[in-house]
Amino acid sequence: MTSMTVDRHAAGTSAPAGRTPRRGPGFLTAPFAGRTWREQAYLTLVLLLAPFAFTYAVLGVGLTAGVGVTVVGLFVSGAVVLGGRGWGGAYRGLARELLDTDVPAPAPYVRPRGFWRTLGSLLGDAAGWRALLFLLVTFPLALLSFVVSVTVLATALGSITYGLWFRFLPEQEGADGALHRGAQFGPSYFVDTPPRIALLALAGVVLLFCWPWLVRMFTLLFQVLTEGLLSPTRASLRVAELERSRTGTVDDADARLRRIERDLHDGTQARLVAVAMQLGEAREHLAEGGDVGEAAELLDTAHTSTKEALTELRELARGIHPPALDSGLTVALETLAARSPLPVVVDVDPAVESDGRLAPAVESIAYFTVAELVTNAAKHARAGSVHVRVEGPAQERGAGVRIQVRDDGRGGARVVPPDGTGLRSGLAGIVERVRSVDGTFDLSSPAGGPTVVTVHLPTTTAPGSA
Repeated sequence: MTSMTVDRHAAGTSAPAGRTPRRGPGFLTAPFAGRTWREQAYLTLVLLLAPFAFTYAVLGVGLTAGVGVTVVGLFVSGAVVLGGRGWGGAYRGLARELLDTDVPAPAPYVRPRGFWRTLGSLLGDAAGWRALLFLLVTFPLALLSFVVSVTVLATALGSITYGLWFRFLPEQEGADGALHRGAQFGPSYFVDTPPRIALLALAGVVLLFCWPWLVRMFTLLFQVLTEGLLSPTRASLRVAELERSRTGTVDDADARLRRIERDLHDGTQARLVAVAMQLGEAREHLAEGGDVGEAAELLDTAHTSTKEALTELRELARGIHPPALDSGLTVALETLAARSPLPVVVDVDPAVESDGRLAPAVESIAYFTVAELVTNAAKHARAGSVHVRVEGPAQERGAGVRIQVRDDGRGGARVVPPDGTGLRSGLAGIVERVRSVDGTFDLSSPAGGPTVVTVHLPTTTAPGSA
C-alpha cells in the first residue's frame, strides 16, 4: 500500500471559508441600520447601471440577429456575448459588498482551438447569455424598486416633518369657502390642524418603519436573480469538479507509477542483479574446480536474495491491486484488518455485495481508503483501535455504499489542499479518489479525538459479476 502522510493540528486552527454574514437589524432599529442603507445604496447603484446594462443587452441580442449573415459579424456578436460576463462580475461585486451575498463566478471562458470551434464557443457561451438575460430582466425591476423605495422614504420623512414646513405652502380655498394652508386630501380635507398634523406624523412613522422591509423585499428579488443567473450552473460545477478530480487522479497515478519504477530500479532490480552476479560467480567457481562449500555458500546467498526480491515484488503488486480483492471487498478488508499493527474491527453489511461485486474502481477506492485511514491512525493518530463500518444502500441515502472509519486517537486531522508542488496529504489523496467516482467525503476530528471519516461511494456493479 502506498504510504501517505496526514497533517494533524489542534481543532480550530483553520479559519472558516467564506464571509460571515452580518446579523440583520431588528424591527425598531431597521430604519437606522447600516444594512438598510447599504441595501438602498444597492438599489440606487443598480438604477444607475440599469440603462447602460439594458442597452448593452439589447445590443447583444440585436447584433446576433442582425449581423448573423456575416462571419465577422458573428465574431462581434460573440464578443458582445462574452462581454456579458463582465457585467455579471460587476453585479456580483455589488451584491457581495452591499448585500453580503457572495455568488461564485462561473468557470472562466477557455478559447478552444480552431476557427469554427472558437466562433461556436463565443456564441454559445451560456454564462454570457445568462448575464445578458439578467441585464434585461432587472431593468424594469431596477426602475420599480428605486422609485417605490425612494417614494416611500420621502413620503415617510415628509409626513414626520410636516408640522415644520406646512406653513410655507400656498393658501387654497376649500369647499367650505375658507382658506387653508396645508396638504389637501379630497375636496375639503386639509391637514392644517394639530390633530391632523399629529395623525399624519404618526402615519409617517409607520411608513418609515415599513420602508426597510420594502427595500429588503426588492433586494431579495435581486439576490434571487443574481444567484440564479450569474452563478455557475450545476452542470458546470460538476464538470469543473470532475476536471479537478481527473487531474488529481492522473497526478496520483503518475506519482504511483514513478514510485513503482523507483522501487523496481533501486530495490528489486538491484537484488536480481546481485543474484545474477552471485550465480555467475558460483558457476565460474565450480567450473574452475574450486571449493564446493564456498560455491554452496554463494548459491545460498543468491537463494536468500531471490526470496527477498519475490517479497518486494509481492508488496509492489499488493500496492497496485491487492490479491485479497479478487475474493471481494469483504474478504479484502478482513485480510487488511488481520495484517494491521493495531486492533481493527471490520463490520460489513451483507447488502453491500448481495447483488454482486462492486465495480472494480469502486472496490479499489474503498479498499485503499480504508487501508490509508488505518495506516494514518496507527502512524499519526496514536490510536489504540479502529472500527470500520461498511453499509449497503439505504433509502435515506439513495444508492451507494457508506464507509465509516473511526479511530480513538488524538484527533485534529484536517485535509491539506494541494500546494502546487504535486505533494498531497493522505486525506487530500483520499478526497480526490472519492470524488473521481462521484463520491462524497466527510471528516470529523476534534482535538482529543475521536476521528471519524465517512465516505459515500456509488454502487455500480461490475458487469457479469456473480
